[in-house]
Amino acid sequence: MTERGKTRIAVIFGGRSGEHDVSCKSALSVMQHLDRERYQVVPVRITIDGVWIVGRDEPDTAATLDLDGLLAQTRAEDGTVHPLPISSISQALAALRDVDVAFPCLHGPYGEDGTIQALLELAGLPYLGNGVLASAVSMDKEFTKKILVSEGIEVAPGVVLRHAGETVSEADRERLGLPVFVKPSRAGSSIGVSRVDDWADLPAAVELARRSDPKVLVEAAVPGREVDIGVLEFPDGRVEAGPSLEIRVPDGFGFFDFEAKYTDVGTVFEIPAKLSPEVKAAVEECAVTAFRALDCSGLLRVDFFLRETPDGVVPVINEVNTFPGFTSMSQFPQMWAAAGVGYAELLDVMVETALLRQHPTPPVVLPE
Repeated sequence: MTERGKTRIAVIFGGRSGEHDVSCKSALSVMQHLDRERYQVVPVRITIDGVWIVGRDEPDTAATLDLDGLLAQTRAEDGTVHPLPISSISQALAALRDVDVAFPCLHGPYGEDGTIQALLELAGLPYLGNGVLASAVSMDKEFTKKILVSEGIEVAPGVVLRHAGETVSEADRERLGLPVFVKPSRAGSSIGVSRVDDWADLPAAVELARRSDPKVLVEAAVPGREVDIGVLEFPDGRVEAGPSLEIRVPDGFGFFDFEAKYTDVGTVFEIPAKLSPEVKAAVEECAVTAFRALDCSGLLRVDFFLRETPDGVVPVINEVNTFPGFTSMSQFPQMWAAAGVGYAELLDVMVETALLRQHPTPPVVLPE
């Protein structure tokens, strides 16, 4: 705590992934909505080259910050940028020793995959959101699906291509059918994802996915409505599923890709989705089960396809996201706003939960 009794929060954003700009926008929204009567904010930007820059909060202008203003706050005090990532990380961690909690406002590799969480653990800095294991496992779609299947949760059938030159066998092509979706195993925001309607187009789709990750998934398409559930952990330990959200993609998009997510104004989020009581209960239970199975903490967004069968609707998990987009207009905050938890209150819940779950690192006892 600061002398004035405010909780000191380091908002870490940017990063080395292809979602750098998305992270900056999420951080901007977070900083605009953190109550400066309760919090003192330390902006920490990671450049696309991996350099860490610690800035200063400007409470009088926080509510009217734009992206340029946020980035300007994270210039080094002497006007220069530290030349090497490793030296800048060391300097940044030293500057953050007196923060109460870090808020990794990062998406994709080097931020959502357990790497930043491991660094904060090593430095002894409490942080908000999911831990090392949950972040790493949930970022890798192959292992996410293996854990979910072990819990009896249905996922899309698929094939993992690990090495250059690998392709989908004839037997697997017959099993998966067309269309298929080709995606990097460890990336987000639909970066590198393609829909393939002809096996002749598979090599180009795999090559595109490999620009983001050498490990590629080829998955069968799951026909059905696309519904998301936001799971939130509360300070008292409750884990609840928020209202469902159905994505309606405008004509001209084959799926909810990067452009439809971030640039197209025609994409519509319907909250709550129009679901029967039975289906609503099933997807909520499935989302909370996934949260616990993946050892999550703080928050999780679970993305479903609702597959129609003769026996009823079956929830199929498409993927999970341990730190989804977090602007005020993003899916996760909108879902909880529909439940009566506004953006600023949502941040309060997440910060308080993080502070209450932190435990001092036990000392290492060496044998005599």
